[in-house]
Amino acid sequence: MIFSFYTQAVVSLNFESGNRSIEQGNCWKFAGIAYSNDVEFRINGFWSLRSNPLNSLSKEASWSKTPWLKPASGNITLKTRLENDSGTTRTIIFSYITYDANQNNVIKEGATTVFYTYNFPKPFDVWVKDLTIPMPSAIANSNQAYKILITCVGSGGASRIFMDDIAIPGEYWSNPSNNCLPLATIIDTDKDGVQDADDAYPNDATRAYNNYYPSDKVFGTLAFEDNWPGKGDYDMNDVVVDYKMNRVTNVENNIVEVVANFVVRASGANNKNAFGFQLDGIAPEIIQGVKGTKIGYTADLFKYKNNGLEENQEFANCIVFDNFFSVMKPAGGGVIGANVEKEGKFVPHVEITVTMTFAKKISIKELTTDKFNFYIVSNVDKKERGREIHMPDAVPTSLVNKELFGTYDDSSTGSHYYRTKNNLPWAINVLQGFEYPVEKVSIEKAYNYFIKWAESSGKQYKNWFENVQGYRNPEYIYSR
Repeated sequence: MIFSFYTQAVVSLNFESGNRSIEQGNCWKFAGIAYSNDVEFRINGFWSLRSNPLNSLSKEASWSKTPWLKPASGNITLKTRLENDSGTTRTIIFSYITYDANQNNVIKEGATTVFYTYNFPKPFDVWVKDLTIPMPSAIANSNQAYKILITCVGSGGASRIFMDDIAIPGEYWSNPSNNCLPLATIIDTDKDGVQDADDAYPNDATRAYNNYYPSDKVFGTLAFEDNWPGKGDYDMNDVVVDYKMNRVTNVENNIVEVVANFVVRASGANNKNAFGFQLDGIAPEIIQGVKGTKIGYTADLFKYKNNGLEENQEFANCIVFDNFFSVMKPAGGGVIGANVEKEGKFVPHVEITVTMTFAKKISIKELTTDKFNFYIVSNVDKKERGREIHMPDAVPTSLVNKELFGTYDDSSTGSHYYRTKNNLPWAINVLQGFEYPVEKVSIEKAYNYFIKWAESSGKQYKNWFENVQGYRNPEYIYSR
């Protein structure tokens, strides 16, 4: 190879092209500099760089400037010599130039900082000298774009400086097709292999991505009827909780933690109900710890492992709160529960954040969103841990009271859980959010197509809950 503008981890120039325009096409810049093949003065090969006659101390008189590069640690090296022994001073100045996108010019060069100065010793001689200059720690391995400026200055006489075999540790980072501006800079502060622009946790190498369910901007709504296995008033407002689940993963897409955000909104229940979720198929031992839960009301009913999960469960079970009314106080004043009667006092919603950290590696593919199995435990005052109410066909936990299946209005058989004979559920999960019925009004009166949606197993009227003309009866829907 005759010349090179970069090699692996080194930006270099040996001038053997003999044509400065070629290097300029590769984003090198020169002023007061020529290529010389004078056999008496060239240093190595057939061509070397030659400065203008050095009779000025101006840093603008004679210089060469690298393309944009990302400096690495190590030493800058080059060979140099003088044309003759005349003159008072002969100096090479090394500086770095920052990239500044805010500069009102094409080249976007920012501040220039001198980091090394080499003064040719007197008495001058014309022997070749090998220079080794440490790359400044301020820019080495910074993953930012810089230029290295090499300036020749002198006073007295008119002799010149020759240079050759310039080698600079770093990665070539210029784009010749875009005014030689830097390539898009990849910044990875925590060195986890994910650039900061794509890294939700740029300062934490153990975390990289957020994976929200339903989405990062929308909360889903869970609404429960707590009279299972009977239908009761079927108003679907006995526990109303909004949720957003975030599976935080690392660069390998292994789950580091699950951050569950809940907004406790309403309850039209006379019962005291607990709320939680199971991670279907996930063993409790995979979970390192759980924090943020609101438990303690029924310590004799719910038993917990050291990691905060419920004991005696095949799969990981997190009880978010063990009594709704310990989290959100009833409205009082003769109305039922909280936020289910329009004439009642509004009770502010309560936010709960539960963080579940993982002790063992588990791929996000092993914890898909369908494995978030939300449920309530109804009427904990009666000390009935097994009265669980899940979404239709969701598997109950190990502690469910199986004797309740198939009684009253429930028609659970085999893997067919929590549905009436005509397919009606005791719990719904509306990903887009849900406005629930007022107290003692069946959901089918508030939403005209709910029954047809449920009886068709969700095939008909998939948007039954939307505010579409003819779909709902506002007088039966709680709003505040």
